[in-house]
Amino acid sequence: MTEGAQQASGDKTAIRPFRVGFSEAELTDLRRRVNATRWPERETVTDDSQGVPLAMMQDLARYWGTDYDWHKCETKLNGLPNFITEIDGLDIHFIHVRSQHQNALPMIVTHGWPGSIIEQLKIIEPLTNPTAHGATADDAFHLVIPSLPGYGLSAKPTATGWDPVRTARAWTELMKRLGYTRFVAQGGDWGAAVTQTMGEQAPPELLGIHSNMPGTAPAAINTAVKRGDPPPPDLSPEEKSAFEQLSNFYALHVAYALILTTRPQTMYGLADSPIDLAAFMLDHGDGTGQPGLVEQTLQGTYASALTRDDLLDNITLYWLTNTGVSSGRLYWENKADFFDAKPITIPFAISVFPHELYQAPRSWAERAYPRNLIHYNRLDRGGHFAAWEQPDLFAAEMRASFRSLR
Repeated sequence: MTEGAQQASGDKTAIRPFRVGFSEAELTDLRRRVNATRWPERETVTDDSQGVPLAMMQDLARYWGTDYDWHKCETKLNGLPNFITEIDGLDIHFIHVRSQHQNALPMIVTHGWPGSIIEQLKIIEPLTNPTAHGATADDAFHLVIPSLPGYGLSAKPTATGWDPVRTARAWTELMKRLGYTRFVAQGGDWGAAVTQTMGEQAPPELLGIHSNMPGTAPAAINTAVKRGDPPPPDLSPEEKSAFEQLSNFYALHVAYALILTTRPQTMYGLADSPIDLAAFMLDHGDGTGQPGLVEQTLQGTYASALTRDDLLDNITLYWLTNTGVSSGRLYWENKADFFDAKPITIPFAISVFPHELYQAPRSWAERAYPRNLIHYNRLDRGGHFAAWEQPDLFAAEMRASFRSLR
């Protein structure tokens, strides 16, 4: 189980050191469950159109149940400054790495689902120590990387109400509690929802935001996509491509979100079977007609730095913390749309990665944020887990995005 250092004062809102630790018995039980999996028959197709292929999952299971070493990830996590503090009645875990450079810009970076703080580990060094990575001291950041409520090492809400709006307020409180009077925020996936909500709330301390999955779609486009309408005839080629990507996502890749939005508690298999948890987390296309993340990674068909250990570090964290169901409740809590343009008036920076769910057109971004779009760039590599997949490109985007706000 996870271990948090006890505080002498008894003040739960204090910033308390935190150490990650799981027993050998828990790891032995995980391997036993993986190796005892009762498998279904093989799919009746030769692609992943019915889900994650059996041979692929069995290959992953063989490695997970024998050679995979969680202790390497645990050691890496414990080599970073981990903390926990109670905000709005809930213990929030976060990594806090301060740069050695005096004028570093504080930034809070938020993961999504099925992600975790594991997504952000590769960007810590290039962002906090830019002079060792081809940048200058003026590009340095202090990084705060929290675990979403119900995810990973944060506590699980025991009552309703922890939606992106409440989480956004909690993140502002966290940054203020750390002594930051000016900071920026970044997020993708649920991190985008939280970060863009922070942008809507516009606390005076928040200088600007960045998203790699931004809400830019005009209301009419969003409505047409959800109704299954054909694209309007006046769209540019770039806009038509984005329309088709969104349509493809809603038609073919949103099933996991629908069940989590309506019936998250029904997903008991996520708590009982590590293979069910792994398959559910890995079964994601990217909206561009590419195969799912696990297929791209294991078959080497994706321009990604992700390894099998990367994937299993993330999945194993979910398993050991038993957050498969609790993380899914965020879908049930959420009431906002992901892809529509938001009423954000503070500085907004956008990076478009080619294998994101949709590639936000510059025209939509400029229409949505005509006076506050401070950065827009299309990258040639990377996808939905941009910080995890392409940390160097991602770090460069952060430097460029917020340079004008320092």
